[in-house]
Amino acid sequence: MRGEQRIPTRTPESRAFAERVQVVMGLTARLNQLPFDDVDARRALLAEIFGGPVPESLTILPPFYCDHGLGASFGERVFINQSCFFLDLGGITIGDRVLIGPRVTLSTAGHPVEPDERFDALTHAPIVIEDDVWIGAAATVTPGVTIGRGSVVGAGAVVARDVPPMSVVTATGAVERRRLGRS
Repeated sequence: MRGEQRIPTRTPESRAFAERVQVVMGLTARLNQLPFDDVDARRALLAEIFGGPVPESLTILPPFYCDHGLGASFGERVFINQSCFFLDLGGITIGDRVLIGPRVTLSTAGHPVEPDERFDALTHAPIVIEDDVWIGAAATVTPGVTIGRGSVVGAGAVVARDVPPMSVVTATGAVERRRLGRS
């Protein structure tokens, strides 16, 4: 993936990440238990999850799931519908006036592809969603992807490559990219 970085496992950095995941999992569990109309408490928990104040115009409907929190930033008038997953270790930047449908997954992290390396590191690369993007229900955006200004990602799409500005992308499907070293 473009811009991939690695955090070796069994290091202070990987332990710090694991500890942060535990904190954020607790915070998101509390967020998802709040009464829906308790907007002030929701905003306070979101500030804890994301490590600081969030824009007043940001709307995140619970349930919401996040694993790190410190890697996400939001523009103005962003709407995130229910049951979204943000795996943000690699960083998620969301521009202004972005609409994110229910059950969308933004995943910036993974593991090395080669089987003998999978337990040796976490991989991560940023996701950038530019202004005026609409991401449809149950879409998945993978590490290292930029979705260009004004684009639409259709429901259920798996986005593994950059989306040019002012484009519409749809579809799912498995495409063999390469063969792994061992069989």
